[in-house]
Amino acid sequence: MRRPTEPASPVQHAAWQAGRIPEVERVRPGLWSIPVPLPNTPLRYVLVYALELPGGVALIDAGWDTEEAYTALTTGLKTAGYAITDVQAVLVTHMHPDHYGLAGRVREDSGAWIGLHPADARLLRDRYEMPADLADRERRLLLRCGVPEGRARELAGASLGIRGFVSAGAPDRLIEDGDRLDLPGWDLTAVWTPGHSPGHLCFVSEKLLFSGDHVLAKITPMVAFHTQSPPDPLGDYLDALRKVGRLDVEEVLPAHEYRFPDLLGRVDHVIGHHVERLAEIERVVAGEPGLTCWEIAQRLTWSRPWESIQGFQLRAANNETLAHLVHLVSHDRLRTSENLYYR
Repeated sequence: MRRPTEPASPVQHAAWQAGRIPEVERVRPGLWSIPVPLPNTPLRYVLVYALELPGGVALIDAGWDTEEAYTALTTGLKTAGYAITDVQAVLVTHMHPDHYGLAGRVREDSGAWIGLHPADARLLRDRYEMPADLADRERRLLLRCGVPEGRARELAGASLGIRGFVSAGAPDRLIEDGDRLDLPGWDLTAVWTPGHSPGHLCFVSEKLLFSGDHVLAKITPMVAFHTQSPPDPLGDYLDALRKVGRLDVEEVLPAHEYRFPDLLGRVDHVIGHHVERLAEIERVVAGEPGLTCWEIAQRLTWSRPWESIQGFQLRAANNETLAHLVHLVSHDRLRTSENLYYR
C-alpha cells in the first residue's frame, strides 16, 4: 500500500524533482493527463486533464494561449487518440491565464463549450478587456498599503503582460457549486472552492478530486487580497479547504506538480501553514504597533530574502500579507486605523 506521503504518479513526481515536464500519462481508463508548458515561471506546466466521452473528450483547464502550449495540447490529445476538433467541453477551474488562456482558442477550433463559475466570469471583462483600469485601481490599493508611489505604479502594472496569454471571451455556461456536469460516462460534480480566485472550482468523480490550484502537492497556493477580492478571501479559502477535506477522495489530480493520495493530510498541512502565518503577523504587530501592510510584509518569513523578490511576486507578497491582515481584523484579532495595524 502506498504511504500517504508518496506521490500517486512516480513518473510525474520524478519529472517535477528533475525540473522536467512530464510525459502525457493515462491516469485511468478514459482519463489522460496532458502537461502544457508555461513560459517564464517555476511552475513550468499546467496539467490539463482529458476525459473521454462518446465521440470526443472534455478538458479540465486549458493552459496559456501560446503556440508552444497549443502544440503541447494538440500533441497530447493525439497521444490519447484525439484531435483538437474532438474537444466537446472545457471545464475551467478558475480564470487565471494559465488555466483559462487557451480555452477560447480551443472553442474556436472545436466548437466546444466553456464552463466557469459565475464569480470568476464576472471579473473577466475588467481583468482581460480593461486591464489598464484594473491596474490603476491596484495602484491605489498598494498606496493604501504603504507602498511608495513609484514602486506602487511599477507593481500595479507588473501583470499587464499576461493579457497576451489569454484568448478572451465569455464562458458559454456558468457552473455552480454542486452542479453535476452533463458528460456522458462521467459522474462529475462541481465543488466551489473560493480563495485562490473568487470562483475557483474543483471537480470530483469516483473518488478522484480534480483540484485545480486549490490543493497542490507541495506549493501553497497564493491567496491574496486585491481589487477584485471578496471581503475575506483567506477566510473563504480556509473554509473551502475544510470543505474538500470532508470529501471521500482517494487521489488528488492538481493542475501543477504531480498527483497525490493524501488529501486530508495535505489540507491539514496547508491550514497549519496559514495558522502559523497569522500568528507570525500578530507577533510582528504586537512588537511594532502602527505598521503598514507593506512594512509588515517586509518583516515576515519568505522562501527567499525580501530584497530578492521582484515584480509581480513582490506585489503578491504584499497582497498575501494584506489577505492575512484582513482576516485577522475580521476576527477581532487585530484592529486597523488609517491603514495602520494594532493589537
